[in-house]
Amino acid sequence: MRSTTTKLSTLLLFLNNHDANAFISSPPTAKANHPGSSTILYSQQQNSYYAAAGAPSVDMDKYNLPLEQSINEWSAVVQAETSMQQEGIFLKAKDKELFVDTLKYTLKREGGLGLLLTEIAGGREDGVGITIIEEVLADGNADKSGIVAGDSIVALTITSTNEDDGMNVKEERFGASTECFGYDATIEALTSLPPATSSDDEITLTIKRIRKQPKVTVKLQYPPYLEEPDVSIELFAGENLRRAMLTRGVKLNDKMAERFDNGGTGDCGSDGTCATCVVGVTKGKELLSPMGQTEEQILSHKPRWRMACKAVVGYG
Repeated sequence: MRSTTTKLSTLLLFLNNHDANAFISSPPTAKANHPGSSTILYSQQQNSYYAAAGAPSVDMDKYNLPLEQSINEWSAVVQAETSMQQEGIFLKAKDKELFVDTLKYTLKREGGLGLLLTEIAGGREDGVGITIIEEVLADGNADKSGIVAGDSIVALTITSTNEDDGMNVKEERFGASTECFGYDATIEALTSLPPATSSDDEITLTIKRIRKQPKVTVKLQYPPYLEEPDVSIELFAGENLRRAMLTRGVKLNDKMAERFDNGGTGDCGSDGTCATCVVGVTKGKELLSPMGQTEEQILSHKPRWRMACKAVVGYG
């Protein structure tokens, strides 16, 4: 690793995510301009990803909202078709510090779902609205499944079990979308499903849930000779470390820092080749995303260093 030029400050960051801690110190390339965190009935399949934070390794239910707050935070947005998403009306959260998570739960069909639904927006002739789960009934199929009051059902998938030469064969028979449906339209979609043909028939509910965005607190500490006060900044889990710090007034790429790739100066613009935004992690490395192959090769002789441009905060 090439060393940087002298007379540049050293930056120490303290990352805290609840009971997880990390210390990050940069080589002398940084100066801050800143004033001052299943047990599911009939198998839950939870495909939950928030931003770039990866599959969660913590209990995300601690970020759930109570029913009353969920009711006030649900909203919808009309989305034009793009290369990344089809057109339609989709659920969203009003508060920018909240996010909409998507989860899947598979339940037995026999005996009903055991869910009490309520409409919080609607009354339109086209059936558009917002319907949420008001209550998960005790001892129903959804009880203890992980579904909670405030969730909104956005899709249904039926799986039936048919006998074939004495063997049970499962096959999907029907699917329906219910996102941004009013109460009547949601009930119509549920009741239009083909009847169960076996006690083993299952239904998979895709639900959306409003959650608080997990946060990470980053504490910046400077060498005593700089006489700079400690500074704390708050990052959302899934934020890129370099981008998050730059947008909060922390300069990582000094113009005089030597590049790793060609010996010149200046940064590569987060391409992960110059190593001028490198930070050294002394504790809590688990709070950052795993290294990619290129970064691992470049920093092979500095095992505690990370490229800020390639590090995602709050991973997992």
